[in-house]
Amino acid sequence: MSRQSIFEASTRYFLSPILPYLEDDSVTEIMINGPGEIYVERRGRLQKTETRFPSEDALISAINNVAQWVGREIDAEHPVLDARLPDGSRVHAILPPTSRNGTCVTIRKFTREAMTLEDLVRLNSLSDTAREFLEICVRLRKNILISGGTGTGKTVLLGALSRAIPPEERIVVIEDTSELRFVQPHTVYLEARHGGREGQGMTIRQLFSNSLRMRPDRVIVGEVRGGEALDMIQAMLSGHSGSLSTIHASSARDALIRLETLSLMSDVDIPVYVARAQVASAIHLVIQIARFTEDGSRKITHVSEVAGLDAENRYQLRELFVSRLVGRRDDGSLSADLQWTGIQPTFADEPAHQGLVRLVRLSQPLWNMGSTDR
Repeated sequence: MSRQSIFEASTRYFLSPILPYLEDDSVTEIMINGPGEIYVERRGRLQKTETRFPSEDALISAINNVAQWVGREIDAEHPVLDARLPDGSRVHAILPPTSRNGTCVTIRKFTREAMTLEDLVRLNSLSDTAREFLEICVRLRKNILISGGTGTGKTVLLGALSRAIPPEERIVVIEDTSELRFVQPHTVYLEARHGGREGQGMTIRQLFSNSLRMRPDRVIVGEVRGGEALDMIQAMLSGHSGSLSTIHASSARDALIRLETLSLMSDVDIPVYVARAQVASAIHLVIQIARFTEDGSRKITHVSEVAGLDAENRYQLRELFVSRLVGRRDDGSLSADLQWTGIQPTFADEPAHQGLVRLVRLSQPLWNMGSTDR
């Protein structure tokens, strides 16, 4: 019996009170606020359940089992755990007294079938024209930052975008807790390890530094949230283009400011204006995604090109696509139209110069199609 099989059986046993929700494909997230208060998210809406764990000890035992599976620790000295279940679902846990409600656990479920950009079009999160434009941008090796709040679908969108990467490329994926899975055959997955009692571990920043020695065609950082931002930006500027990453921010401008701030958190002392200039040069596109509380739907609201800095050293953004709500669909969900603004990207000549004209169909007005070389 393999180690994975053993832990699959043990986690099912320890998490048996919530097993029906783990097996329910309509549930996307499970939130445990102590043993007696459990919520689930279905189609973007929260619902309180009648389910409960028999005791605080039973819940803590379940979390210790998950920690064992990923080789991490959670105790009074290390009260926070980022981990995953054997099926890939993401787990975050906090022990009391850090959590006043008792042991709190949040499980972001792992979807068995990865979403594609076509799926996002079908769900009205994206338009066909924007889908084609973004696929071409990935092929053009543009550095793309996906911005949004918690639970907006940033990682799902990153995974969907990644399908446009040519299958012959070597991809290195770096995550704090492994969640992404790519269809390309030559993909290497790296996962951070937090220091245990001996203080040994491997941070995302250390993994990023090592990844550049692994001959990657592309380095994908699941989420940038620390000093690794500076390493990522400098790698983008030194020839490792075509990167994809996500960041927590409420607008494209906020995303760039946050990335700038994170780069200043590294142990390299650089002036603010240098950090800002590097961010403005490294990032080509920011995709903003949001979750609408009205119906729980997740939609791309803006696709913006970063056009450097203005005379006052502020980020310049050119909005290429903007979403507007146009009513409701037959199922009652909000209907949105992600429309081209009429502004061409500054790299509109590149599909023709790089022999990618064959990919341009719906998004033809966005590109300068001076060449017919296919």
